Amino acid sequence: MKKIIAVHLLNDFSGSPLILSTVIKGFRAHNIEVDLITNENSEGFLSDLDVNYETIPYRFQKNKYARLVAFLWFQVLLFFRLFKYRKEDIVIYINTLLPFGAAIFGKLMGKEVIYHCHETSLKPLLLKQFLKYIASISATKAIYVSKFLYKKEGLKNVEASIVHNALSTTFVESAKKYKKAKSKDGTFIVLMLCSLKKYKGVMEFVHIANKLRHLKFELVINASMEDATDFFKDVNLSDNLTFFPVQKNVHLFYKRADLILNLSNPDEWIETFGMTILEAMHYGIPSIVPPVGGPVELIENGINGYHMDSRDWVSISDKITALFENTKLYQQLCQASEQKALNFSHTRMIENIVSLIK
Repeated sequence: MKKIIAVHLLNDFSGSPLILSTVIKGFRAHNIEVDLITNENSEGFLSDLDVNYETIPYRFQKNKYARLVAFLWFQVLLFFRLFKYRKEDIVIYINTLLPFGAAIFGKLMGKEVIYHCHETSLKPLLLKQFLKYIASISATKAIYVSKFLYKKEGLKNVEASIVHNALSTTFVESAKKYKKAKSKDGTFIVLMLCSLKKYKGVMEFVHIANKLRHLKFELVINASMEDATDFFKDVNLSDNLTFFPVQKNVHLFYKRADLILNLSNPDEWIETFGMTILEAMHYGIPSIVPPVGGPVELIENGINGYHMDSRDWVSISDKITALFENTKLYQQLCQASEQKALNFSHTRMIENIVSLIK
């Protein structure tokens, strides 16, 4: 088997590095050698893997101009860092569209380039068009995390495979060991895990918590406590809402959660899959998700959750109240969620991706 050179821009605790870490562990289980190139001095799902690390200076900048400069400089450093592999028989495995420097290197050096595509809501549009163009002329194969993403962002003249995301066997086994007793003792916890962005529905979550003060709400955000405190400094937070900074271990939150929300604004950010939804499903927790994008491939409306527009947060509040009050309906959704999760197999995902490499 060829050596895999996996490339990812920013190592953090978001969905795309989580999937790449799972894929890399799958490669290593098949005795495939992996070198990983990502940013340095950053902790996330790509930390402490059984790989050879190559790190490049990069950190997310709040200022958009500084962010652009840092992003482009990363590509230059990435291109020249790959030169050490120019005489080796390798596969360049690019996670997300962002590390385009690796794609240019692969194209010029005649290497096999595989893209693992996760995103559709890239902005500005000019950047998205540029990244897709580079991918379309350099990629030999492309993997899409959902049918929706392939239909929306499929690369022209590139061999395509749809491979739904799956969770690591470690996560699934941990979820199996814990069977939550869905007691109705007056407590009902609504959980959302997301980035600290308005288009992720953070403010809608605050509105719903304020309306349903008899329930508890927990918000886990992929940001520091300092950033979260600054974000909410002028926001009136109700006493039943607690927010938490980025977490290494999310199992504790799923163990006590009764319902998961994904409130992404479909006009600004369309989810291409929804890892937190799948994680919740393995715990037997139903979800309310947007009516578009990848989440509809996970959640069947009225079966293991509901499709609802986050902008109609009043109706979502009413639906949450209905689930809290109707124990029988709620239990049906829980059972269906756990059953549906079985369709997203870790073994199948890894075997599909390894077969593409072979």
